Amino acid sequence: MTNSAGFEEPTLQAAAQRPGVKWSRPDPGVIPAWIADMDFPIAPAIVEAVARRTALDVGYPSWLEDAGAGPLAEAFAERMELRYGWRPDPGHVRAYTDLNQALQVILHVATRPGDAVALHTPAYPPFLKTLADMERPALHIPFTRQGDSWAFDPDRLDAELAATGCRALLLVNPHNPTGRVLTRKELTVLAELAERHDLLVISDEIHSDLVHGHARHIPFATLLPERTITLTSATKAFNLGGIRCSVAHVGPSAVREALAAQPPHIFGAVSVLAVEATVAAWRHGEDWLTRVREILDANRRALAERLPAKVGYLVPEATYLAWLDFRETGLDEEPAEFLLRRARVMASPGPLFGPGGEGFARLGFATSRSILAEMLDRIDAAFTAR
Repeated sequence: MTNSAGFEEPTLQAAAQRPGVKWSRPDPGVIPAWIADMDFPIAPAIVEAVARRTALDVGYPSWLEDAGAGPLAEAFAERMELRYGWRPDPGHVRAYTDLNQALQVILHVATRPGDAVALHTPAYPPFLKTLADMERPALHIPFTRQGDSWAFDPDRLDAELAATGCRALLLVNPHNPTGRVLTRKELTVLAELAERHDLLVISDEIHSDLVHGHARHIPFATLLPERTITLTSATKAFNLGGIRCSVAHVGPSAVREALAAQPPHIFGAVSVLAVEATVAAWRHGEDWLTRVREILDANRRALAERLPAKVGYLVPEATYLAWLDFRETGLDEEPAEFLLRRARVMASPGPLFGPGGEGFARLGFATSRSILAEMLDRIDAAFTAR
């Protein structure tokens, strides 16, 4: 089916042939909605850029000895200025294979084992695992439902920061899994707390290109530049998870000095083709992204119309991830297990996301409208047959 966005949306049969982990891991006949990958074709500008570079030269790049991010740095700075009116210093940008590596490097050079790190929960599971593996105790900032939104208690956070001697704030905005986009007022409160408690702020903004409706993304570095390390990538918005490429804009001079003191190749480097793909996405992929966001906007609203009545769902302000609340449905098993067993739909189990995840499941809706419709038909039938 060709949509109004102008490219072919995949059928269920076509999507099932995709070789990536999203479709290859589930059993045949299961619709995967677990990992944060999209089912859409790659933007032509990215395909063309990678093919052109492959045909021309995949030898050592001209930026091989660059301690920063080569051409990524300027492309990142241009994009931030164009979209948000923020002009970061390209000289403060470094490249990493993905946000998990970037986070681990920053924690390695800027904190010590035993240093607490605050983050909103439920939380992206690999971040929770990183904190546990690196012995950085997690200080949970609970997101709780308040009316038609998710919110946190700044007074409680203030008291807990004082009590724990927390070293850093790991901010995920837009938030995964709830889809919240924090307002300027909320970000300002967090900035004031970071100043008061001398926190390093590591701001994961990888979903910032996927904000919907009236919500607006505000880079945290525009509020607190000297304390903030901004992590982002083109991989989520442009469906490039396998290229292994991200950037970190390092505002704090002490962290830049700590990174500069490391052996130059200890953390590896991104590939030539990953850089080509990312630069092409940021500079030439906007039409494609606009088209994809139209589909995601329709899909997030379709969920609100089609989910069983007792499944709690707040339409996300960003991302292509639905945080579904099954606590009122009377299920006697973990929701993701029920969906897999009875609906043949594979979602992410809520408990993986830490405190606040029990009774929930995360469902990705970055797929064609026909596949989403089949997914929702199966979920409805599973609940009807109980």
